[in-house]
Amino acid sequence: MSLPLPVVAADVPLERDGFMRTLIGELAGALEEVVGLEEATGFFSLVGQSMGGRIGQDYRVALGRSRLTREEVGAVLVDLKRRIQGDFYLIEEDETRIVLGNQACPLGDRVLGRPAMCMMTSNVFGVIAAQNLGYARVELEETIAAGAPTCRVTVHLLPASGAGAGREYFGDEESA
Repeated sequence: MSLPLPVVAADVPLERDGFMRTLIGELAGALEEVVGLEEATGFFSLVGQSMGGRIGQDYRVALGRSRLTREEVGAVLVDLKRRIQGDFYLIEEDETRIVLGNQACPLGDRVLGRPAMCMMTSNVFGVIAAQNLGYARVELEETIAAGAPTCRVTVHLLPASGAGAGREYFGDEESA
């Protein structure tokens, strides 16, 4: 069945990328409203863990490495967001942490008011860092989703003495 020309030529702002971002944003909103922010955050955490493992493995295979160095982990975190149209950049890096900034969320304005979606970033970053370096604690200091103009994410690489803000991730014994 061919579509009538007026329908095909209609100026409707609909394409796959925008549709998928809207779908994820609406899903996050529905989860936050139905089960609450904490439970929605948990759902996004599960998805982010799985994706972090897969993306980390893809980078290790592509780079021919069994483990990435701290410098490579920082570069991978920036690069993966670049590939999905985020604007992350390295602010600071040393043996204790990797600090990243971001000027554009890959999900665009669909993330506004949906802080549970930031668990994707936390888990992807945390899993990749922990798989390669043994440990990570990701602190989402500022997020666009929560209304900040930019994001600031710190990936702590050493266990903090006492309770620290953020979510902890642990690698296996070989990554320590």
